[in-house]
Amino acid sequence: MIQIKDFKDYEGKQIETQGWVMNKRSSKGIEFLILRDGSGFVQAIVTETEAGEQAYTAAKQCNQETSVRIKGTVVKDEKQIGGYELHISQLEIIGHSEDYPISNKAHGIEFLADNRHLWLRSKRQWAIMKIRNQIIFAIHNFFQKEGFVQMDAPIFTGNAAEGTTTLFSTDFYEQPAYLSQSGQLYGEAMAMAMGKIYTFGPTFRAEKSKTRRHLSEFWMIEPEMAFFDLEMNMNLIEAFLKFVTASVLENCKPEFEILERDTTIFENMANTNFTRLTYDDAVKILKGEKEVNGRKTTETLQQDLSEVLQEIEKINQEISEKEKAISESTISKGQSNFIRNKIDQLKNTLKDLEVKAKNIPEWLKSAADFTYGEDFGGSDETVLTRMFDVPVMVYNWPHEVKAFYMKRDKNSPLLAKGVDVLAPEGYGEIVGGGERETDLNLLIEKINEHKLPMSVFEWYLDLRKYGSVPHSGFGLGLERMVAWVCKLPHIRETIPFPRMYGRLMP
Repeated sequence: MIQIKDFKDYEGKQIETQGWVMNKRSSKGIEFLILRDGSGFVQAIVTETEAGEQAYTAAKQCNQETSVRIKGTVVKDEKQIGGYELHISQLEIIGHSEDYPISNKAHGIEFLADNRHLWLRSKRQWAIMKIRNQIIFAIHNFFQKEGFVQMDAPIFTGNAAEGTTTLFSTDFYEQPAYLSQSGQLYGEAMAMAMGKIYTFGPTFRAEKSKTRRHLSEFWMIEPEMAFFDLEMNMNLIEAFLKFVTASVLENCKPEFEILERDTTIFENMANTNFTRLTYDDAVKILKGEKEVNGRKTTETLQQDLSEVLQEIEKINQEISEKEKAISESTISKGQSNFIRNKIDQLKNTLKDLEVKAKNIPEWLKSAADFTYGEDFGGSDETVLTRMFDVPVMVYNWPHEVKAFYMKRDKNSPLLAKGVDVLAPEGYGEIVGGGERETDLNLLIEKINEHKLPMSVFEWYLDLRKYGSVPHSGFGLGLERMVAWVCKLPHIRETIPFPRMYGRLMP
């Protein structure tokens, strides 16, 4: 069986393939089938004169998601999806499909989420999952080439890594245990044995949050490096993100086309240094007290708001004109359906713009009211990154807002040597990391400050007693990376079966 992705190697030849019918249209004596097989998409043509009565009759019986086995000739056609089409000579139905619930019309998000097991078959979701796969491959490729050893942290843990309020608790043979928030603490122990390691596994956060950035179960990539300081860590993060985005850009062009994703930002990233800001400078930029390239955040966002309002007016006018065209009796049914679909698309765009128009004034107020010493919220990250076309690294944070294991800056004891990497285009934090505390007494002080049970960290404190060295690491949230790369409005589309507050099925 030849896969659709390999049709380019069989131009003019008769092949046998199999897949599912994702769409169909009919004309007199001819059936046009859009097939998918997991590797790609192709238009297949069945005519009664060329394919024969059996194949033509079978084609007419195909509904959306009917599975088929077919023979035909691969014909080059640049106008078609994938650049080829298939002229069918034989068609056999493998499995019938009746009343497939997800049609080509628009569906509500809850309906699609309830039918996630079927929604995955759509072209858009296929493209997202292919990009996710390429990101995962590139991550492994980068670390293996850099001499890292992949190791695995436990999922059951007896202690918190980030704080006790977001733990999922469970019973472990009549002993309290928790689902891992992070493999980082164990990663430090493994780095002391192997030098450079990375873990790649599921993590869990019991946050009762339904924002577009939150999942309860997600995948984290967490490297830890012995003999690394904060600057070395930031250099590695930048090289890592550039490598991964370049790999996806090179290998996922068809998928980006399906998503209509403008990839200019990734093309420019390759030869542009990431912006690096201290927390102090980031706060000044956020509040409009410091300019970036001659402009302040307040001016930039006011301009954005003006442009959004103009676009809303323009779309409303276009919708009105198209609705008037439909009302004219001379228009055909086909033209009417085409215009209605366009109106639906415009209304969806309008909805997004109206949300943005509502958000921008709120972002500006939040930025103006920001209190030094606090962590950045989602809107703060959006405002800050609006000023830059590349990821922004914010480092040297007030130690109170960072995890207990973050190293204090000896020159500025109120600061922790942490770094957050904020993705542009409003996607916010995708990487968090920093240098780890090596001072045993300071570490004990921070554990007490966070009111964590000392007994469960005795093994972790041992790492500072027996040959401690400067070391650093970071964590990348895979799903947040996928959301940014694909430019998705919500993180729920980045993972095959999302688990989030209020969503456990299917």
